[in-house]
Amino acid sequence: MNMIEPQTRAVPANRANDVDRYVGTRIRERRVMLGLSQQQMADMIGVTYQQAHKYERGINRISAGRLYEISRVLNVPITYFYEGLDGHNDEAVEPRQRMCLELARNFSAIGNQKHQEALSQLARALAVQE
Repeated sequence: MNMIEPQTRAVPANRANDVDRYVGTRIRERRVMLGLSQQQMADMIGVTYQQAHKYERGINRISAGRLYEISRVLNVPITYFYEGLDGHNDEAVEPRQRMCLELARNFSAIGNQKHQEALSQLARALAVQE
């Protein structure tokens, strides 16, 4: 009896996969935490806005050199982009943590002291209602 080996489809080297999408998500999270727009990050790493968008969506793969540049711009080690990939990392940023960091960043950007105080009072009032 002649056994036929099952055919496996090789994923082309330039095609993104789940890891690429995960890394892209981590890039986006960090960029948002730092308050950078996609255009600002694209300019900083020397690519077009469209390319930066494709990196974050995991549509295009990121070369080692480009990932190094992104890690430098976002001020994190390259390993940051892979943290939590295996599902065992307690340091992975949860959506709620990201929202809190973004809120703190935006609060700090408010230049008017009275507006900051009003927002702080609003947050306290809403917290008591829950």
